[in-house]
Amino acid sequence: MATRIKEIPAGARELTDEVIIEHFMHYCLENHKRPESVYLFCKQFGIAEKEFYQHFSSLDAVEKSVFVSFHQAAVNLMEQSGDAAGTTFQEKLLTYYYTLFEILTANRSYVVFALKEERNKLNSLMKLKEFRRHFKAFVHNISQGYLKVRSERIRKVQQDALEEGAWVQLLVTLQFWLEDESVGFEKTDLFIEKSLRATFDLIDTSPLESVIDFGKFIFKEKLR
Repeated sequence: MATRIKEIPAGARELTDEVIIEHFMHYCLENHKRPESVYLFCKQFGIAEKEFYQHFSSLDAVEKSVFVSFHQAAVNLMEQSGDAAGTTFQEKLLTYYYTLFEILTANRSYVVFALKEERNKLNSLMKLKEFRRHFKAFVHNISQGYLKVRSERIRKVQQDALEEGAWVQLLVTLQFWLEDESVGFEKTDLFIEKSLRATFDLIDTSPLESVIDFGKFIFKEKLR
């Protein structure tokens, strides 16, 4: 089940990082822009600046934490369902993708606001900086034992490449999802399945049928 950020009045529960993140997202969507200052944000939220700074150092920090919260929600759902254990690296990553993109879809209005309408691509990447760090740590954790190289030095290089490659693949998938106009984002589901299968076939130096299949899928979508 997708996890959607719900609007909850500031005084309805204890002030937490999550509550501040939720209010930040709602502010952006309702005003079509970021809060201009911590002061104005806190004034509308009904909290003292001192309370805000007990959780975040700036509005930039809040903004970067939004996507981290999506990531953590996906990991938590996997752990609660038991999908994070007892499966292969590929299966864990596939489950993570499907779970994450359900959460992104439930919060698509904010994601589009934060990324798709940002003209400066560098600014978009900066918003994902903390998410990148958490995602790569997650990939490092679930991929333990996947690489079979005996040399520690070579394995470290391959592990770094694996984690960075996974991040690039996630960015490509995110961009595809932002542009996906299919009902229920069904094409994104196909993209996830085909791209991951092709990637693991390349890593395992297996037959390239899935790579060719993925290439055909991309070619077909770009022609439309």
